[in-house]
Amino acid sequence: MALRMTRRSWLKQSLATGAAWYILHSTRVAFSYEANEKVAYAAVGLGKRGSYLAPTFARIGATPVALCDANTEQLGKLAEKLPGAALYQDFRKMFDEKGSQIDAVVVATPDHTHAVVSAAALHLNKHVYCEKPISHDVREARILRDLANQKGVATQMGNQGMATDSFRRVLELLEDGMIGDIREVHVWFVFGGSGPRVPPKDQPPVPEHLNWDLWLGPAAERPYHPQYVSGWGGWWDFGTGCLGGGGSHSLNLAFKALKLRELWDPPASSGKRIRIESEIPEKAPHGFPRWQFVRFYIPARSSQPPAIIHWYNADEDELRRQGVWRKLQEIAGRDLEWKDRSWTPRSGTLLVGEKGVVHTNAHNSVCQILPIEKFPEQTEPPQRYPRVRGHEYEWLDACRGTGRPFSNFDHAGPVIELLLAANVAGRFDEPLEYDPVACRIVGNDEADALLRPPYRKGWTL
Repeated sequence: MALRMTRRSWLKQSLATGAAWYILHSTRVAFSYEANEKVAYAAVGLGKRGSYLAPTFARIGATPVALCDANTEQLGKLAEKLPGAALYQDFRKMFDEKGSQIDAVVVATPDHTHAVVSAAALHLNKHVYCEKPISHDVREARILRDLANQKGVATQMGNQGMATDSFRRVLELLEDGMIGDIREVHVWFVFGGSGPRVPPKDQPPVPEHLNWDLWLGPAAERPYHPQYVSGWGGWWDFGTGCLGGGGSHSLNLAFKALKLRELWDPPASSGKRIRIESEIPEKAPHGFPRWQFVRFYIPARSSQPPAIIHWYNADEDELRRQGVWRKLQEIAGRDLEWKDRSWTPRSGTLLVGEKGVVHTNAHNSVCQILPIEKFPEQTEPPQRYPRVRGHEYEWLDACRGTGRPFSNFDHAGPVIELLLAANVAGRFDEPLEYDPVACRIVGNDEADALLRPPYRKGWTL
């Protein structure tokens, strides 16, 4: 059975008219609007993703009232596309001066400032859309989840695959037991990491268009260098590696289908631990390993048996050298490349059940149930989950009071906690035991401290 969502069909869906009502977990947010009323938003972070998101929300019906970026060159480019919006370098000043006019905030800064901007918005009861991952460390993810639940506003992490029909349809089929109990999941990325990095020693002048102090945010003090700004994703203090960036997309279907969210709920899950084992070629204290293989040992949930989630991130040569590529193809019984699809076609997920296998692309937006001859095309299953016009539409509708985004912070927070705990595991030779209820690593104080690194003076959540 093929469940397909190409970029073209996703765009078509995004532009379609009509809105679906949530069948499960529907909620009214703290502030509601008439169905077609404008939502006034501020966009913070206007680089690669922000330069797409800021005009996108204007195009689909929201009103931009403020733009913010520590880089005035990026501010200027977006100001031309969205004339009339107030311009700021400091999001704190923006909230002080424009807070009463802002209903919602779109956050697309580098990873290390996602949480401080999102938390500031949540404290002011603003709806928040935050690019993936929503945080740079585990503590931040927990605080954002708790804040969002406390405030009752509409939140969404930017992982578009969860809004596709195919994601929701295959989730319904998995929950109906189409492939039986799932005890094994494989997630792979043909990327690799930055490898060991050496902080630059030269100190070039800070460009006039950049406020370095604001860009640095809560990260530890250091002199400006263009390597940090242009390649922030590969630095430990600013990025989250492939686990944070890629896992934010690829782990969602497994997280939902295996009901991993239950492990964060006391008292039923109190005392349960997720064992995390990491294999890397060398330590990379300032960056991320050239390749990393992780095993998550998941304890039983209320209706689910124990499971193992395997994570592989390496270039293709390394995956082949270690036999990973051959193993994955044997499990799938097919070529692993989605030749006619976009969105990282050479990466993906396999959910291995008792009666079959689900193969998805990196975004979990294209899914196929294998073997094909055993699972031919079937009629649409009963819909328990709503079908929506698109990822950004889903959040905007929720800002107006209709439904709740699938990738809300109550879901996204635990997903990111698990992924970033695995980043920490990559810095230790022994396995780690993560307690998701307590939000701590048990039995290793040094590793536990890395879940909540200190902020630079003057910064707080």
